[in-house]
Amino acid sequence: VQLVESGGGLVQAGGSLRLSCAASGSTFSINTMGWYRQAPGKQRELVAVITSGGESTNYADSVKGRFTISRDNAKNTMYLQMNSLKPEDTAVYYCNAVPRLRVGLSDDYWGQGTQVTVSS
Repeated sequence: VQLVESGGGLVQAGGSLRLSCAASGSTFSINTMGWYRQAPGKQRELVAVITSGGESTNYADSVKGRFTISRDNAKNTMYLQMNSLKPEDTAVYYCNAVPRLRVGLSDDYWGQGTQVTVSS
């Protein structure tokens, strides 16, 4: 499975961006998907996750009410709509896909990341 993120960029505080994650390859093997982010000098953190059918989502407290995760399985694409962006949202955002037959964390698939920069 290959994951490619797009949609990052520079935006002013209060603005919006929509990230996309396009999956290719053995996409039938994907279960839960999610977005993570890593700011300079900080550990990678979970932003949002979505189940395979999109029936359930979960968000980090810091983005609840501002970000929305979704997926279109027909297009093998996951999205992250980010509204009311804050400077503290600045980070590299990574797409993650968990395989149905995951044995350990090292089995997960990751994208290359896309930079989101929010100016004050």
